[in-house]
Amino acid sequence: MTRRFLRTIRFDGTDDFVFEPAAGASEWAISGSFVFAEMDETVLVGQTRQAFANGFLSLESFGWSTFVCVSQITAARLSELESVLAQHFVDRYGAPGLQAALPAACAEIAFVEDLIADVPINTIFAVQRTMQEDGAIREQFRKIEQRISGGPIYAKAWEASHGD
Repeated sequence: MTRRFLRTIRFDGTDDFVFEPAAGASEWAISGSFVFAEMDETVLVGQTRQAFANGFLSLESFGWSTFVCVSQITAARLSELESVLAQHFVDRYGAPGLQAALPAACAEIAFVEDLIADVPINTIFAVQRTMQEDGAIREQFRKIEQRISGGPIYAKAWEASHGD
């Protein structure tokens, strides 16, 4: 059984200059706003600010991407990603163990699935985050639906015309 999830997409090499680290192309991704949950806005500068303002977090390299695309994923692979994210919570954020981290990882995965539940495969998403005065993070997602019909799943967002 397949489900839907987000994959990073790169139109050019800009992310390599915008983010540290940048995610590669076609990596599974989530919103990643939890990374900034305990940060004071004064530390959000440079590439960290860019990741906060416009980045999706890869679950493979834990790098950042400006754009993601709705793709198909198997339930088994999604379960693996939940475990990967739970381990990341242990390794990077001090969760006391995998069992304690797994519910939070599952919630992050479920948020993405809910976000993309009613959009077609190949829909591209961008995010804009702001820090509210009370420290809460506000996310706005913009979606760009594919306009090319009949193409393969995960097709390019546009195709070059060579004047043929």
